[in-house]
Amino acid sequence: MTSGDSPEQAHTDFTRSLSYGDYLRIDTLLSAHHPLTAAHDEHLFISVHHVSELWLGLIVRELRAAMSLLTAGVTDAPLKMLSRVVRAQEQMTNAWEVLKTMTPADYLSFRHAFGQASGFQSAQYRMMEFLLGNRKAALLGPFEQRSDLHGPLLEALHAPSLYDLTLRRLAASGLELPPEVLGRDLSQSYSGHPAVLAAWLAVYRDTRRYWELYELAEKLIDVEDNFRRWRFNHLTTVERTIGFKSGSGGTSGAGYLRRALDTVLFPELWDVRTNL
Repeated sequence: MTSGDSPEQAHTDFTRSLSYGDYLRIDTLLSAHHPLTAAHDEHLFISVHHVSELWLGLIVRELRAAMSLLTAGVTDAPLKMLSRVVRAQEQMTNAWEVLKTMTPADYLSFRHAFGQASGFQSAQYRMMEFLLGNRKAALLGPFEQRSDLHGPLLEALHAPSLYDLTLRRLAASGLELPPEVLGRDLSQSYSGHPAVLAAWLAVYRDTRRYWELYELAEKLIDVEDNFRRWRFNHLTTVERTIGFKSGSGGTSGAGYLRRALDTVLFPELWDVRTNL
């Protein structure tokens, strides 16, 4: 439709072309929305989680694209993908604000219907965590009966994380990193090393020389900052909805989420600020 067209003049014959609904498969998208009860707020609960899964899919895709470029030795182009990740994370975090309009009584009106279903079982969330470097083999448990989910997650568990690939770029720039860092057990979460901190200090003390690495480091901080905000909002949403009751899926609920706040993905990028 051109700027001079009226709504009545807009294209209306879709027998030979895609309509808006056809292109986006709106019918398929909305058909996945099946509340199990008549409770008013179950619709909200499902909507927020559906939308979050869509954002997670985009985040995983953009992380993979950035990591592919880092593997190829490219440092600047991944910044665009990581910026998109940050914006998508913001949308996911804002979704908790919508869910917080649901009171404890609202939630309990349908909580019984979904049994042991839990966000802990989200394969896309787990993939995002694995790509970012938060890893434990035990986290694969909920996916053992789904080879289509378990296989890719197992592969990601044993592949370099976003930070591992970043550290390889650090070493490729001439900054010395020890074998125990570059050849570490990738299936475990990274816990930090003094030599890596020393390398990042060199970058932050001479940003002109290491500008691309410096920009990449700051973008990683953006990603982790938003990851922490999402987790914090998740915690407060759970606390105001169910308090400290056990969560679905066998977790300890708010207690589990509170402990998860201590997770640090890129430790030296935070420590470098204290040591500059």
